[in-house]
Amino acid sequence: MSALRSYYYKLPPGLRLLGRKIYYFPIDLYEGLTGKRSEKEPKKGDIYVGSSDFIPHGIRQMNVLRKYIALSNTDHVLDVGCGIGRTAVALTGFIDKGRYDGFDAVEKGIIWCNKNIHKKYPNFNFKFTPIYNDLYNTFSQKAENFTFPYDKAVFDKVFLFSVFTHMQIPEIKRYLSEISRVMKTDGQCLATFFLYDNSKTEGGSMHFPHQYDGYKLMDEKVTAANIAVSISLLHQMAYDAGLHVTTIKEGFWRTDVEKEGADEFQDIVVFNKI
Repeated sequence: MSALRSYYYKLPPGLRLLGRKIYYFPIDLYEGLTGKRSEKEPKKGDIYVGSSDFIPHGIRQMNVLRKYIALSNTDHVLDVGCGIGRTAVALTGFIDKGRYDGFDAVEKGIIWCNKNIHKKYPNFNFKFTPIYNDLYNTFSQKAENFTFPYDKAVFDKVFLFSVFTHMQIPEIKRYLSEISRVMKTDGQCLATFFLYDNSKTEGGSMHFPHQYDGYKLMDEKVTAANIAVSISLLHQMAYDAGLHVTTIKEGFWRTDVEKEGADEFQDIVVFNKI
């Protein structure tokens, strides 16, 4: 883990968000004065997850969904941890006869999405869910006890980009169970992980030095920093939730996967209902 990333994780949640805003202030000021920021793009300092290439990254994520779970323009989709609308913005030009629902634990992201997406695309809906995450907040509601605010068997597709990489095992188990509950019988879920195989010696640009039973942590003090999950535990958690792992596509965080031609930095996993 780089010294900069390590220092970032040591900051309290509010200062992490403020630090990013300060870092990108010169660019945001320039783009605001010159009109170079798209109306579908938030300020870079307000993008609290992922890279700053907001529009291109969202398009890449949409293409991943179309490739791996055959996303259709008529699907009812759920974006778990929708952030500040990176994937949603890309999908506004695709899901014209279906419906999009997304929820997130950072309120400012949901406010931006409702103001800049929902008003123009009423079939795109966003909910603020105050769930505890030691990267972003100090809320009391724990993810391991959280019930998705949706009825059972209503979604054709569910997806999570860089969500399970910031959750602990009990939380992942709960979310997989909830995904199984809200997904239709023939539905599919795509999620990204950092995975490892205990039978192999693997390397990557992300380092997880703290070893536990079935998972590894990047930072043992900030448990939501990043987590790697063993493939065997992944299969067991999926089965316990009524899901089956149908696809694992390795990401270019791994040293043996070339960035050129890869679909995602993290590992892509597709689940079907059993």
